[in-house]
Amino acid sequence: MARKISLKQAVNEAIDQEMTRDPTVIMLGEDIVGGTGADGEMDAWGGVLGVTKGLYAKHGDRLLDTPLSESAYVGAAIGAAACGMRPIAELMFIDFMGVCFDQIFNQAAKFKYMFGGHAETPVVIRAMVGAGFRAAAQHSQMLTPIFAHIPGLKVVCPSNPYDTKGLLIQSIRDNDPVIFCEHKNLYAIEGEVPEGSYTIPFGEANIVREGKHCTIVTYGLMVHRSLDAANALAKEGIDVEVVDLRTLSPLDIDTVLESVTKTGHLVCVDEASPRCNIATDISAQVAMHAFSALKAQIEMVCPPHVPVPFSPSLEDLYIPGAPAIAAAVRRTVKGKN
Repeated sequence: MARKISLKQAVNEAIDQEMTRDPTVIMLGEDIVGGTGADGEMDAWGGVLGVTKGLYAKHGDRLLDTPLSESAYVGAAIGAAACGMRPIAELMFIDFMGVCFDQIFNQAAKFKYMFGGHAETPVVIRAMVGAGFRAAAQHSQMLTPIFAHIPGLKVVCPSNPYDTKGLLIQSIRDNDPVIFCEHKNLYAIEGEVPEGSYTIPFGEANIVREGKHCTIVTYGLMVHRSLDAANALAKEGIDVEVVDLRTLSPLDIDTVLESVTKTGHLVCVDEASPRCNIATDISAQVAMHAFSALKAQIEMVCPPHVPVPFSPSLEDLYIPGAPAIAAAVRRTVKGKN
């Protein structure tokens, strides 16, 4: 039976159900239990935004509060995964992954290849991503392309509660390391989610809006802004198809190519910095494999190549919005803004 829950609740429910189902699932992170663990504080916090609140009461010491050292507990999680556990490591913000690149890039991502498939690292590293939270440059980045670049990693960035639960359960059950990106500005959105357990396979994009004049390809928060742009453009007679990638590695390029072959126009929307991001990857692959289907130039909508500003007015200008996305669609469909 389905009911409406928030994306944050979907994350909590997925972890709860998998910890109940599989005793090898454990979780490590900063303040996911209750800070110091003193009397009266156990289970009080549930992480920086309370995503894991209530799980300690159900699963006890399988949730481990860690020191403020991402390099240490991500390394510990990867080691536990190599020894038969299925750890979930929570980083408060994806920005903090810079201190544990060696553990992720050179250990977790490569074990299976270095040992002929005999070693596995089934670890999930969850982290908040994205701007719009008034948290300045060191807590607001969209670093998804960095991880999509690394062979051996799977990268997930859902846009709604239903996909979040199904993809997180799939991530926990997967035998490869997964970077699971949760956009902090989507935690409060609600959607229909089944009560029971289910999975969504990796590498399957979702067409969230069908159209015939132009294809928008995007993920995460930008799915919602692209839908807003598509709805506005519909009043002008422009029928836009919106493709939600859902997983960035593996990438469902076939669905993108089929859509572009149908519409003949492509706009790639990405909240990540415009250099070497998912939008540039999609644009290149479409240019290589579906160039003859294109009726006009490919457009990309991305933030400027600068750090996320702290000023609220500048941050709002930094993040791609529906007007900029609509303008890009008009440029490729009509040759004008």
